[in-house]
Amino acid sequence: MSEAQTVSSEPGIVRDLTAFQQNILVILSEEPMYGLAIKRQLESYYGTEVNHGRLYPNLDDLVEMGLVEKSELDKRTNQYELTDEGHEAVLDRLEWVLSKFVTDDSRADEVRDLIDAQL
Repeated sequence: MSEAQTVSSEPGIVRDLTAFQQNILVILSEEPMYGLAIKRQLESYYGTEVNHGRLYPNLDDLVEMGLVEKSELDKRTNQYELTDEGHEAVLDRLEWVLSKFVTDDSRADEVRDLIDAQL
């Protein structure tokens, strides 16, 4: 079993995340952000408005799970950052997706091309 597969002390917790929660983790893997910045990135991805009533409860759940750390930037603004467990959760998900997608050399080359384009 890889380190990424032992992310949480609670088995399956990372695999039970919603797609919305997983997308929040991916967004936070870039850098720590405040809530409205996360909201904007999600809206860009989904192409529609993301309701505060959906975003903040999910952020709170991720904090409770130990995948995200919440800190106060000022009296009105909180910053969210991946914990080490959150980082491992993103890697765990990526590893699983790649294990399903990369089925031959051609597909492996597609992934390499995507990665090279980001560097």
